[in-house]
Amino acid sequence: MAGASGAAGARQEVADARRIVVKVGSSSLTTAAGGLDADRVDALVDVLAKHQDKEIVLVSSGAIAAGLAPLGLERRPRDLARQQAAASVGQGLLVARYTASFARYGRRVGQVLLTSDDTSRRAHYRNAYRTLDQLLAMGAVPIVNENDTVATDEIRFGDNDRLAALVAHLVRADLLVLLSDVDGLYDGDPAKPGTSRIAEVRGPEDLEGVSIGSAGKAGVGTGGMVTKVEAARIAAAAGIPVVLTSAVHAAEALAGGPTGTHFRRTGRRSADRLLWLAHASTPRGALVLDDGAVRAVVERHSSLLPAGIASVEGEFSAGDPVELRDGAGRAVARGLVNFDAREIPRLIGRSTRDLARELGPAYEREVVHRDDLVLLHH
Repeated sequence: MAGASGAAGARQEVADARRIVVKVGSSSLTTAAGGLDADRVDALVDVLAKHQDKEIVLVSSGAIAAGLAPLGLERRPRDLARQQAAASVGQGLLVARYTASFARYGRRVGQVLLTSDDTSRRAHYRNAYRTLDQLLAMGAVPIVNENDTVATDEIRFGDNDRLAALVAHLVRADLLVLLSDVDGLYDGDPAKPGTSRIAEVRGPEDLEGVSIGSAGKAGVGTGGMVTKVEAARIAAAAGIPVVLTSAVHAAEALAGGPTGTHFRRTGRRSADRLLWLAHASTPRGALVLDDGAVRAVVERHSSLLPAGIASVEGEFSAGDPVELRDGAGRAVARGLVNFDAREIPRLIGRSTRDLARELGPAYEREVVHRDDLVLLHH
């Protein structure tokens, strides 16, 4: 019975959540032919707008899908340039649809477009938090999407599931709800007989031996069940419970009902941006460390100094995310670098005191400061 009461308590935590990030996938908003389904958007807004006592951030896919029909495209294009063109047309349609739909309840919406670059850099991260927090304080519903129109392959989140997990961490949400076209995580292919829905995931061990399929049924989104489970794992590890279910069960999910799959919190909440650095950033290059520097960074959580660098790889600028690798080529950490790639070769193996004397005071600093460093656990 202890397990049952624990599950009931966890669902109560869901029902009591005040600040909630809700993510909805393209397949839940669009018609099979491509283009927004106004009835589906209205049905979702009907559920969200009824919760006047809650602060809701909506991470919404659907911009590319919404732009297909107006541009005469029969299916989602494969190339980035046409995807971005479709997103440019579709994003306006998507926000206009939400604006009209929430207006039926006297609610305003605000558009927030993010790239992963916006959220691993310290100043951008703070600005994103302040904007979202202010929108919520003013009673508006932030509609968040990846900034597909300008995002390059290097700065893409790749799917809005991961974006939603990171936004939940950014706004210090009490709950993340992932809505798609499947009503939860199953222990096999849901289309086959004999499989059953997994009601609760207490930790990674509950997923051992579970086969998780890929792309969604409708074929208009980028994320499949793999990305949803990964997003749930990121949020749960950051101290945020997650409910994964279908859009038609959104009301029950927000009420803490026994729908979908509930991922229990596995970690403690923290208010830093290092989660973004670990999960949202794409390294632009790498610094290979000597054994002493690996120990200093990994065991003592020290900053990386020039003396500990053995070599440099890739082209990057100061402020970019880079991998820190050991001598065997394993990535042990990720961090924001303070120098351009072309500057680093002449710093390698030298003390900051020597460098400052020879090159000036700007060189008496860390290559990667420990506050801009996150360890990667294998």
